Amino acid sequence: MSAHVRPGSRALSRLLEAGLTLWLLATLCFVLLRAAPGGPFDTEKAAPPEVQAALATQYRLDRPLIGQYAAWLGDVARGDLGPSFQYPDYSVNQLIGNALPVSALNGGLALLLALALGIPLGVWAALRAGRWTDRGLMFAAGLGLAIPKFVAAPGLVLLFAVTLQWLPAGGWGEWRNVVLPVVALALPNIAYCARLTRASMLETLSAEYLRAARARGFSPARLLFAHALKPALLPVVAWLAPALINVVSGSVVVEQVFGIPGMGRYFIQGALNRDYTLVLGVVLVVGALIVLINTAVDALRGWMDPRLQDAS
Repeated sequence: MSAHVRPGSRALSRLLEAGLTLWLLATLCFVLLRAAPGGPFDTEKAAPPEVQAALATQYRLDRPLIGQYAAWLGDVARGDLGPSFQYPDYSVNQLIGNALPVSALNGGLALLLALALGIPLGVWAALRAGRWTDRGLMFAAGLGLAIPKFVAAPGLVLLFAVTLQWLPAGGWGEWRNVVLPVVALALPNIAYCARLTRASMLETLSAEYLRAARARGFSPARLLFAHALKPALLPVVAWLAPALINVVSGSVVVEQVFGIPGMGRYFIQGALNRDYTLVLGVVLVVGALIVLINTAVDALRGWMDPRLQDAS
């Protein structure tokens, strides 16, 4: 029999694990950025040597690599992600503070749309397993998974913005600007959620306790909503963590296509311009979000299935 782990000890262990993960992620990203060819001020090579020296001193680039790393790590420990190299009028904290709500809105709406459509479609397909409607839905879901975001996003722009002229092709500031990016982010997740829900529902419907409840004369609606739906959704809840991570990573492409001032766009621009502090700040924030997402999903799964808490 395994020893019972106290909730406080489990929380402390997860906190230490999260801190170690973020430190390793930040350190690896720091080393890889410095190892890449080029620098943030390559365009200033024609400037006088004293200007180049002043820039290097201002951004600590004149220090040894270990000195730069220690100074940056000390700033991060105080909650300061440092100045941006390419946006001198803004700190990284300010840039991320402006971009994070935009990415969170797009990602959150995309995931809600995926759940709102994927779960009912998956249940509907499972209840009609083997029929042409089920096959057609699963074919469409497979097609949705096969089309990458860098194809789906321009395709949506071509159809709804250029051809039909129903929605704007890009920009930010109005609700109409949100529709196409959210749909582009949600499409593969809708497809995967529908397939996952269908497979889980089919397995649940064939369980022994469902057969016993059916033999007792329970109505199909009661069987579905009171007995089958909650256990069938456990795999979907477990999928929420990778789904959110997929939304975060997919926003890089979508935000570039639609010209959205979000985290993904700043990450791409920071990487291209060798803006070390901006890239590291985005990586740290995204990494922290992923850790929080995994923790929240684990807690939700434990609430839905107490056996998972006993096994941990």
